[in-house]
Amino acid sequence: MLKKANDEVVSFSANKKWLAIPAAIRKDLEQNVWCSNCSEVVQIVNYDVKDSPPGIVLKGKCKNCGKDVARFIE
Repeated sequence: MLKKANDEVVSFSANKKWLAIPAAIRKDLEQNVWCSNCSEVVQIVNYDVKDSPPGIVLKGKCKNCGKDVARFIE
């Protein structure tokens, strides 16, 4: 694991899983995240990829309102 400038731990295994998904599907997943603040499906931005058995989690911000959102991917 690697530490980013803000002391957040980056998981190489989670990033490897994320990059193994075809680019077109990754783009669809980024644009299909539920925001409870907007009460609709939004795009996730400024996200980190985290390990979460049995898959990965994208944790970032809603493109519309800036609130925290997450997307679990098996």
